[in-house]
Amino acid sequence: YYLKPLSALGVDRKVIFYDQLGCGKSDRSTDTTLMTVDHFVEEVKTVVRHFGLKEFYLYGQSWGTMLGTDYYLKYPQGIKAMILNSPAISIPLWLKDADILLSTLPDSIQNAVRTNELNKTFDSPAYQEAVMVYYQNFVARKLPWSADIDSTFSQLGESYHHMWGPSEFTATGALKNYDQTSRLGEIKVPTLFITGEFDEARPATVQYYQSLVPGARFEVIEGAAHITMHDKPDENNKVIMDFLDSLETK
Repeated sequence: YYLKPLSALGVDRKVIFYDQLGCGKSDRSTDTTLMTVDHFVEEVKTVVRHFGLKEFYLYGQSWGTMLGTDYYLKYPQGIKAMILNSPAISIPLWLKDADILLSTLPDSIQNAVRTNELNKTFDSPAYQEAVMVYYQNFVARKLPWSADIDSTFSQLGESYHHMWGPSEFTATGALKNYDQTSRLGEIKVPTLFITGEFDEARPATVQYYQSLVPGARFEVIEGAAHITMHDKPDENNKVIMDFLDSLETK
């Protein structure tokens, strides 16, 4: 849902969206044995095979950058370039960044987070209020949120909680130790890193990822938080279009 603004890129080329198993319009599942990076990598392979894609650009946002990176490392064939938007390549770095961002919020918000995470009372109204403050600062800043943002959060599915945790700034699931920074140097295709000025994927960290990929590019969307295509859709699309056009005019 929240990636819909990227459909504007379809004026020049086919854009393929899909909902992975367990979220959006795909079948719901409570089978946690399917909630793994390896399984979702194979889902991407199924999509590529279904459409008979011989060459394509691979785009991922947030968790999709983990998925996209792992997909490339296993199945690099046919990938002409990668776009990693608001990446989460290292969860240890992500959580350090989250602590930095939380420290900029009012003491009452920080206390609500600390107290309820200590007690594991994630359903507490105070915790949920703190989560919303964080999200409106660092996830999606343009208010009111669009219906697509609301649909995204309401249809996350069980895999988010199993693989990640109770909120964007707290990882308790299977991804909490995910870190592929040591393998970014293996990416041999043109790669664009995008982040928002106020992104929870902090610009300094994303620029560090960019430095690990030979020849990679780095762009910051001013005024945007994590969901850059919600906060600044035109600017976000232009950065992507300029990148793709530069590759196709060589």
